[in-house]
Amino acid sequence: MSYSYFGKKILILGMGLTGISCINFFLKKGIKVKIIDESKNSIHFVKLPKNIEYYLGSLEHKWILESDLIIISPGISSFKPILIKARSLGIEIISDIELFSREANAPIISITGTNGKSTVATMVKKIAQNAGYKVCLGGNIGFPALQMLDKKANLYIIELSSFQLENIFNLKSKIAVVLNIKEDHMDRYINGYEQYKKIKLSIYDQADICIINSKENINHLIKNKNKISFGMKNSDYYTDHKKEYSILYCKQKKILNSQQILLYGNHNYDNALVSLAISDAMLFPRKETLDTIKNFLTLPHRFQVIKNSRGINWINDSKSTNVYSTKTALDSLNIKGTIRLLLGGDSKSANFDILRVYFKKLKIKIYCFGKDRDKLFQICKKKSICVQNLKQAMKLISKQVESGDVVLLSPGCSSLDQFSNFEERGNLFIKLTKELTS
Repeated sequence: MSYSYFGKKILILGMGLTGISCINFFLKKGIKVKIIDESKNSIHFVKLPKNIEYYLGSLEHKWILESDLIIISPGISSFKPILIKARSLGIEIISDIELFSREANAPIISITGTNGKSTVATMVKKIAQNAGYKVCLGGNIGFPALQMLDKKANLYIIELSSFQLENIFNLKSKIAVVLNIKEDHMDRYINGYEQYKKIKLSIYDQADICIINSKENINHLIKNKNKISFGMKNSDYYTDHKKEYSILYCKQKKILNSQQILLYGNHNYDNALVSLAISDAMLFPRKETLDTIKNFLTLPHRFQVIKNSRGINWINDSKSTNVYSTKTALDSLNIKGTIRLLLGGDSKSANFDILRVYFKKLKIKIYCFGKDRDKLFQICKKKSICVQNLKQAMKLISKQVESGDVVLLSPGCSSLDQFSNFEERGNLFIKLTKELTS
């Protein structure tokens, strides 16, 4: 099906990388659009092409209800009253991924999940490259999907957030995967976890092959009959986690021992397992798949060991932006010393009770910082201390830490209360680690 946008009043919402990519997409077609950004000081304003009409400071503008088509950036909630009103008037609201889906002429592997998306997407990209594909990776990983259309590719991989999935209607993936679904972004979804889950599962709607996590108990919700399962011992693919190592299985056959892999932690072995399942479904040569998995290094800010100094490990897991990723990081540690956990930021209205049991049984000291530090302090008062920010916490830790300890930045919260993104938060941790251990 071909889509024509000529003669339509098109409005872009959001002046980030996504919004700018949308403007360039339409300009290449000879179509002028307008753009609105909620901020009065968008850092991407300098990238705005000349002669584009714009409005800054609020979404409450007459352009919204005068539009025929609105392209919404993922950072803007689809559930704002003015956008609900626009839909009721028949105004079409879509995401940049929907635009991409309408134009893409190569197979698409779509990957979502609460945690692990970037690691799996990047691992599969490297496997595909080693298998001889010209592959492009984009979406939530920081490279706008529409820019992939400018590159020569015979395979696309897109990492998708729930925010992006809210406004996708024609995504026909060759393979779709939901890695896991844990409570997150409850400050955006007024109907709670079930609403979030339903949006995540929409990735399967028109997929050729659905790769499904058996642990999430979602099989009955997926109508597509072409399914591949992973996660549990009766699944097509599963990981048997032993005390010292893990074994990756396919159809009950041993495929890989974790001791052959450079990655560390059970969650990473599970990421490798899903990458294996995707690669087999794509019929990538098994040798290239295993060679790539064995040599894959962790991405920055994801359980990244920064330094081992005087018997103390300093680990940057700044990408941990929800409570379940913090739980995963704690599960990956097996030490005799004290875990010194840096926990803090914007909790996004999440329930942190799941950590209460962990904190009671672990030899741990929790340093709570940022916007929701008081809330986080309440989880385990006896083992916690409150400070204003990450820097204060790190200075305090440097005076208390001993050989055998692990210093773990796994905040379980969004960074946006004190940082521009999780990378900035992680980079500060790295900088302070080097200063405090030099």
